[in-house]
Amino acid sequence: MTEPSITLEPAGSKGIDRVEAVLAANDLPNGDVRAKPECFYLARSDAAVVGVGGLEPHGENGLLRSVVIGESNRGRGYGAALCDALEARASEEGVGTLYLLTTTAAGFFRGRGYEALDRAAVPSAVRGTTEFTDLCPASATCMRKPLDR
Repeated sequence: MTEPSITLEPAGSKGIDRVEAVLAANDLPNGDVRAKPECFYLARSDAAVVGVGGLEPHGENGLLRSVVIGESNRGRGYGAALCDALEARASEEGVGTLYLLTTTAAGFFRGRGYEALDRAAVPSAVRGTTEFTDLCPASATCMRKPLDR
């Protein structure tokens, strides 16, 4: 099977309703989505939206968040394609290391080169995001990945 191709489309004010709805439907944090629409993307394959994802750059560090593929498109490689696209965007924006929190997908991210670490080891700018302070439980696995730039 060939890798699926996706394009990232900034959600902006027009797509943020869709991002919020997809995140809510998948029990992912969405309480701050409207406050930062510039951080969220729709993942498109041809004309269809297959998923959503978020990227919050904080200088040389960034937060990968809210990566989800619609149920009907899971298991087809779109998750990896979406992560590839978000990681490439992060690199383009000068991010050298990505961090994330997950309650359900640590194995998926481990397979992508992310390693678990203690939250206290995360740079303060990332640790100060609402994802870290309010939205994700303390039991979430914290992970990081250095990016090739």
